[in-house]
Amino acid sequence: MNGALIERLRAQCGGPRDGALLRFSLGNALLGEGLAAEAADELRHALAFDPDYSAAWKLLGKACLADGDPAGAAEAWRQGIAAAGRRGDKQAEKEMAVFLRRLSEPHR
Repeated sequence: MNGALIERLRAQCGGPRDGALLRFSLGNALLGEGLAAEAADELRHALAFDPDYSAAWKLLGKACLADGDPAGAAEAWRQGIAAAGRRGDKQAEKEMAVFLRRLSEPHR
C-alpha cells in the first residue's frame, strides 16, 4: 500500500530535501507497513537533524515498542517529553507521559 510512497521518500534521502520532516515521513510510512525496526532507524535520522522534534520522539517510542523494545520506547518517550518541554509542545508532552505511564503499569 505504502510501497510507492516509501520508495519516493527513500529516493529523496541524501539529497537537498533530506531533513527531519522527510525522515519522519519515511519512518511513519515504514511503521504503517509493519517495518518497525526500519522505521526506528529513519526516526533516529530525523532526530539527528532536529533533536527537539517531539513528534519524531513520540513515533520512535511507538516503533521501538512495535519492534519488541519496551526499554527503547521508554527512553524515546522520556527524551521526547524533555524535547516537547523545550518546545512548549504541551500536548505531545502529555501524550508521551501517558504512553510512558501505561508502559510501566503491570499488565492486566
